[in-house]
Amino acid sequence: MTVTTRFAPSPTGQLHVGNIRAALHNWMFARGRGGRFVLRIDDTDAERSEERFVDGILADLAWLGLTHDAMVRQSERFALYQARFDALVAAGRIYPAYESAQELDLKRKILLGRGLPPVYDRGALALTDADKARLEADGVRPHWRFRLDHDAPIAWDDLIRGPQAFDARTMSDPVVRRADGSWLYMLPSAIDDADLGITHVVRGEDHVSNTALQLQMFDAMQVAPPCFAHEALLTGAEGKLSKRLGSLGVEHFRESGIEPQAVIALLARIGTSDPVEPIADPAPLIAAFDFARFGRAPARFDEAELAQVNARIVHQLPHDAVADRLPAGMGAAEWDAVRPNLSSVAEAADWWRVIEGPVDAPAPDDETRAYLAQAATLAASIDWAGDPWHALTAALKDVTGRKGKALFLPLRQALTGLDHGPDMAALLPLIGRERTMARLSG
Repeated sequence: MTVTTRFAPSPTGQLHVGNIRAALHNWMFARGRGGRFVLRIDDTDAERSEERFVDGILADLAWLGLTHDAMVRQSERFALYQARFDALVAAGRIYPAYESAQELDLKRKILLGRGLPPVYDRGALALTDADKARLEADGVRPHWRFRLDHDAPIAWDDLIRGPQAFDARTMSDPVVRRADGSWLYMLPSAIDDADLGITHVVRGEDHVSNTALQLQMFDAMQVAPPCFAHEALLTGAEGKLSKRLGSLGVEHFRESGIEPQAVIALLARIGTSDPVEPIADPAPLIAAFDFARFGRAPARFDEAELAQVNARIVHQLPHDAVADRLPAGMGAAEWDAVRPNLSSVAEAADWWRVIEGPVDAPAPDDETRAYLAQAATLAASIDWAGDPWHALTAALKDVTGRKGKALFLPLRQALTGLDHGPDMAALLPLIGRERTMARLSG
């Protein structure tokens, strides 16, 4: 059996961090087992689906490096759905229902008022052919429900949640097709999983009841269901479900200077017993991916933690991985010098300006001005082919007797305009002899 997973976004908006996490885990599970990862575009909702969102989904997955082995669109598979639908109607597992939305709402309110669960009463099954003909003659078009088997137990061993069991009697027969002929999510998704050979489905725990219903659909179609793993939902840093998580996506991460490796490193591990680590290569993350490590508690997504992971990822990136995002002329030596001080690649431009100049140094007092003049004189005489920073500071220490902050800080301020930054031993050779002397001389 070839492990086959899928990610099935609807092109009605941009991917958010919760979608990305589901895509990542399906991709990781497939890649770790030499399997296939299928991208299924759930575009049955013609009114809300837009091609620009399809393009956005593809671009976001590409940026993250989540390559797919096959891509299908539900809008191109209606003939398959119709064939399965017709077979299930003939088998008595799908039936027409004629209640209006208002009638169904009234039924629910009556049941709730009696303290009963709002389960559909299957009133449509009591209609005779004559009743149906009369309703349709009056212009009432039916929607369609999947008839659950109340005598069949619904149970599965969830890869994260463990043994799960539902009683079909406590559940409403789900609507699978609207009166206008359009499809709802449940049946086409099950048909696709069967047709595409999906062996494992990783999704949020908010789909657990959907899985219970779909297991009966698989059984009605006489196909083996996939294995299911329902993971805890993401929460915000405050520990609650957050609407903000629905707005955080690839565009936001890119604008914030977040690297795709940081997103993957964080989302691969939050909600598991493994520590979040700044791992730039997904291979070890994939190798360690195991549903047994997932917990049942909500997974806490913290942008501050993502920023910390990102900075540590940036510190690992080689020059050739970022060269196309650096200022013109900034080479490997400059990148290696400033990289340990960066939170994002974009910040390298700030340090390039420090190297190239001019810098806006604080105005020195008379004593500091004299000290910097001595430094400029010594800078002209030291060996710049070796380690000019330590040569300069050693000479200054001998001449002036200064040490510590009094020795180093005025030099850093004059040379960079800042009180802190990259190691001056790495930075000074990049600033160079002529610019160093000019900045020290004021």
